[in-house]
Amino acid sequence: MTTDNTSSSAPFGAFAPNAAQAAIIRLAQQSGLKRGAFRPWLSRLVNLLRGGPVDVKYQGASFRLHHQGSATERGAMLNPDYNLDELDFLRQHTRSGGTFVDVGANVGTFALVMAQQVGATGKVVAIEPHPLTFGRLSFNHAASKTAQVRLVQAAAGDNDGELMIESGGGNLGATHVVTGTASADAIRVPSLRLTRILDEAGVTEVDSLKIDVEGFEDRVLIGFFRDAPQSLWPRAVVIEHLSQNEWQQDCIADMVARGFKVARKTRSNTFLSR
Repeated sequence: MTTDNTSSSAPFGAFAPNAAQAAIIRLAQQSGLKRGAFRPWLSRLVNLLRGGPVDVKYQGASFRLHHQGSATERGAMLNPDYNLDELDFLRQHTRSGGTFVDVGANVGTFALVMAQQVGATGKVVAIEPHPLTFGRLSFNHAASKTAQVRLVQAAAGDNDGELMIESGGGNLGATHVVTGTASADAIRVPSLRLTRILDEAGVTEVDSLKIDVEGFEDRVLIGFFRDAPQSLWPRAVVIEHLSQNEWQQDCIADMVARGFKVARKTRSNTFLSR
């Protein structure tokens, strides 16, 4: 009962941690073991106690976490403060009834949490291209009962069309757009401009946006800020900068030139507001 197909069809709670798994997760969450260096080891231990995913709450939303093959899902399982700085910044700039956009939504650890911030009258647009990840996002979306979240199975890009994406290093969360020679596991996915995605979602104003697309951030944002009306520009942005060496243009500098200010930086992300 541990295949992706089986675990996707079982109702949320079917993979609740057993007593031993819960003890390991609790130990990690209450100690320094929640830190990144310990997570792969603890994930293997949890998997030894019972193979397959685990069903847990993270920041108030419901998740089925396939922690063995995703660093993001390991983090959400073992660290209650995972991405908390980023989430707090986004919450600070997002109104109840407002709109949050998640570019590279993964399994929903931003989108489904921010759904609580915008509330039932708000809107979240969660964009994720990888079919397997999108299936997990869809399950978590249903389990979290977040009707205000619109899921978009596509890659955000600089043109409408198609892109090749691939995962690497045994980490599904590190899926990226192929810009060179594609590997054997590369797949073709739809690509849409962010302006088109927002238009089709009926979005006319954006409170905040998070983007993590593994080095393709510039291809998404440069064209968006060039073409979108200022009324559609988010008031706050969290952008992952770990792969900025892959950028063709410095999209952070472009945003600063358009009136954004860098509020702070972490090891992984830059926070901007206007």
